[in-house]
Amino acid sequence: MADKRDYYEVMGVPRNASEDEIKKSYRKLAKEYHPDLHPGDKNAEARFKEVNEAYEVLSDKDKRARYDQFGHAGVDPNFGGGAGGGNPFQGDFDFGDIFSSVFGGFGGFGGRQQNPNAPRRGSDTEAVIEISFEEAAKGCKKTITYQRVEDCPDCHGSGAKPGTSPVSCPHCSGTGQVRVNQRTPFGVVQTMRTCDKCKGKGKIVEEPCKKCGGNGKVRNQKTLEINIPAGVAHEQLLRVSGQGNAGVNGGLPGDLLLAVRVRPHAIFERKGNDIWCEIPITFSQAALGAEITVPTLDGDVVYNVHEGTQPGDIFKLKNRGIENLTGRGRGDQYVKVTIEVPRNLSKEQKDLLQQFETMASDKNYQRRKSFREKIFGNKGKESK
Repeated sequence: MADKRDYYEVMGVPRNASEDEIKKSYRKLAKEYHPDLHPGDKNAEARFKEVNEAYEVLSDKDKRARYDQFGHAGVDPNFGGGAGGGNPFQGDFDFGDIFSSVFGGFGGFGGRQQNPNAPRRGSDTEAVIEISFEEAAKGCKKTITYQRVEDCPDCHGSGAKPGTSPVSCPHCSGTGQVRVNQRTPFGVVQTMRTCDKCKGKGKIVEEPCKKCGGNGKVRNQKTLEINIPAGVAHEQLLRVSGQGNAGVNGGLPGDLLLAVRVRPHAIFERKGNDIWCEIPITFSQAALGAEITVPTLDGDVVYNVHEGTQPGDIFKLKNRGIENLTGRGRGDQYVKVTIEVPRNLSKEQKDLLQQFETMASDKNYQRRKSFREKIFGNKGKESK
C-alpha cells in the first residue's frame, strides 16, 4: 500500500472534486495514456492502469467514501470484505465497463458502437443523362435506366432460403458480441468484441438463398421517369430522393445522384442564366439600319438594328434567357453583331462602292477619324 500514489493525485483533481470533474479528468488521461496510442510503451501502460484503478474507486460513491476515510486500506479486500470481498485490481478487471460509462463504448472515444442490427440507410447510386440545350433551359421529362441494389425478391432481404429463416447464433447466443478474456501483467482484462461467426448480427443463415447467395441483396436494372427542372446546368448533379440502393435491416434507401450532361447548341452559348449568340448582317443593313430576325429559345423575334451599327455592337433581349433553377426570374439574351464583307462583286457593284467611297468623308467614319487624330494629330486629319 505504501508505494501507491494518492488517487486524487493520480487523477490530478482536488479531494473535493465533483463527479463531473473526475470524469472529465479521466477522459483526458485515458486518452493520453491509452496503450493503443503507445504500443510497446510499458510506462504508458502502467500509467493507464493506474488511472483506471483510481477512477474505479473515485467514481464509486461508497468506495470513494471509504478511501477518503481510510485511504488505500479502505478499498483493500482485507478491509471488512470491502469492495466485494476481493481485490478489484487483481484477477478479472473489466476496463470495458469503465469505458462504456465514460466514453459510450470500449475502444471508441466519445461514440457508442453501432448496433449491427440497427436500421441503416442505403448508399447512394449514380447515373448519367444527356439532354439538349433547349431541354436544359426549359425543363423536360426523361426516362432513364440504371443499376441499383435491392432486397432479394426471393428471400425478401433475409438471405435465407425461401421457407426458412435465420437462426440465433450459437457462438454469441444471439447478442452479436462475445466477451474475450486477455491475460496481462496487470491481471485478466475482459473486452467485448464483435462475434466472428455472425459478424455482429446475432443470427446466421444455415440455408442461404440461391438467388442472392445469402446476401439478401441483388443488383437489378431500374427504369425511372425523371423530371429535369428548367435551368439545370451542364455537369450539375440532381438528387432523386429514395431511388438509390436499398437500406439495411429495414433502413431507408439511398438516393440517386443524376449527373446531367447538356449537349452544346449550334448558335447559343450559356453564361450563367444568360445566353449569347452572334448575328451576321450585311454592310448596308449596318449602315442604313434594318429589321432582322433573331432566333431565341422561344422562337424567332424581330429586332430593328439601328442605323450605323458597328461590328461587335451588342444588344439585349430582356427575359429571353434561361429560367432560374429556383423558378424565380429568367436571364436575358445578348446578341453580338458581326458585319459580313461581301465577296465576288460584279464590276457594277464595285463601281458603285467606289463611287460611294469617293463621296464619303471622315464624318461618315468617326472611328477612323479618331484613330488618325490619335496618331497624327490635327495635321493628319483628312477630309473629302
